[in-house]
Amino acid sequence: MLSQVNSAALMGVDAYRVQVEVDAASGLPCFNIVGLPDAAVKESRDRVKTAVLNSGLDFPSNRRLTANLAPADVRKEGPSFDLPLALGVLAALRSIDPARLEGCLFTGELSLDGALRPVRGVLSMALEARRQGMRCLVVPQANAAEAAVVEGLQVLPLRDLRQAVEWLGGGEPPLPAVADLQALFSRHRSYPVDLADVKGQAHVKRALEVAAAGGHNLLMIGPPGSGKTLLARTLPTILPDLSVDEALEVTKVHSVSGLLCPGQSLVATRPFRSPHHTVSSAGLVGGGSFPRPGEASLSHLGVLFLDELPEFGRHALEVLRQPLEDGFVTISRAQASLSYPAKCMVAAAMNPCPCGHRGDPRHECLCTPVQVANYLARLSGPLMDRLDIQVGVPALDFGELAAPPQSEPSEAVRLRVNRARQRQVERLQSKVSGLHCNAQMGPREIRQHCAVDADGSALMKAAVDRLGLSARGFDRLLKVARTIADLDGVPGILVRHLAEAIQYRSLERQSVAA
Repeated sequence: MLSQVNSAALMGVDAYRVQVEVDAASGLPCFNIVGLPDAAVKESRDRVKTAVLNSGLDFPSNRRLTANLAPADVRKEGPSFDLPLALGVLAALRSIDPARLEGCLFTGELSLDGALRPVRGVLSMALEARRQGMRCLVVPQANAAEAAVVEGLQVLPLRDLRQAVEWLGGGEPPLPAVADLQALFSRHRSYPVDLADVKGQAHVKRALEVAAAGGHNLLMIGPPGSGKTLLARTLPTILPDLSVDEALEVTKVHSVSGLLCPGQSLVATRPFRSPHHTVSSAGLVGGGSFPRPGEASLSHLGVLFLDELPEFGRHALEVLRQPLEDGFVTISRAQASLSYPAKCMVAAAMNPCPCGHRGDPRHECLCTPVQVANYLARLSGPLMDRLDIQVGVPALDFGELAAPPQSEPSEAVRLRVNRARQRQVERLQSKVSGLHCNAQMGPREIRQHCAVDADGSALMKAAVDRLGLSARGFDRLLKVARTIADLDGVPGILVRHLAEAIQYRSLERQSVAA
């Protein structure tokens, strides 16, 4: 006899429906799984059989069982098919009513005693179940809070296989899981640091505000201990709060990567990722034989912090150029070609020289000009062009260190950032163009919204001649100036906005001075 159970599998950060078909026929006893299963799916045969028996249920010892995972031409991976396979076997044997499986989507890993363990990507599966018009999603209890954030879908949490069989055999259904999104946001929307904790560095805080207001990438250059890392960690605190849709996007990426903490249902704050400089290119942008999201995607709608930027592998930095430009990562393999979102701000930090003390009046720099040049040459021109704001972070003196912090709190700065972002959303007509900040503008939007007067043109000409800006650097300079004008609340770009934007090209100015 034949049974069918609805399930889902992951393709990138999205899920797609999988029909689990199980046929129980006469013949030599065996249990075959077809439909391009990976090793973890093939091992489901042993987990399912043992879990069924240890749950006090009968498993056929004289039947030929064949399970097909359709569509059969797409590779399936992971243990999430354990529960639907077990229910498919029991339905094929008429131990449960197959009609009660209709309209439900099942997912979950089985332990050998029949208990249900959590799986990755349940939020994506919940969104797919709602899109497919399913009436309910059945998940392990540990995944219930995550799935419940999807409105318009009944989420039923289960403890074990025995509870599933009792319910599908005519018993009481489990209580649906519910989620209060506003309560989740208010409970989880907090950061461990605040801009008010940072001493001194007023000009760097201004650069952070400009970067946050326009979504610009940022590079901080300064000696060790000057506060670059702390400043970078405050950047998410002044970015606009995540909307519900944005929070779902971020949570999907973390869910498919298995990075949600136990009991966590939603990522309510902007992500901040800080990979070590030994990270590989696959770890940075994603990859593997069956691709997984990298740090750039885990930073989606948040901040990717690259400390000690010149110490990163050159190949890893170069592969980062495409997601910085496009906002997504495309990974092609023989089995599949996947795209992961990567609309993140990059905040990078570096020393001015190998020893770190170049330009520090209190420490002697021991580096030769050749060593300094080789150190800076680790960063390619195309990569530097994509770092819109480059700002120096000098060491603090005793007076600044001893004085209590007197900075504005992050909340006050975030209010100004929100107002600037709202101006950009209205000007760029985000609902039509899909653009939400100045950093995302293309050549057409730059021509339309970044016009300058005669004095501004003269200043830009001098900047291009002296700094040797490329065409991309020229455009990004205009974008930063447009953001500064938005923070000022003025409709046009003035000379003072251009002058401040030019000051945020530290490396070019240092090379001219040298």
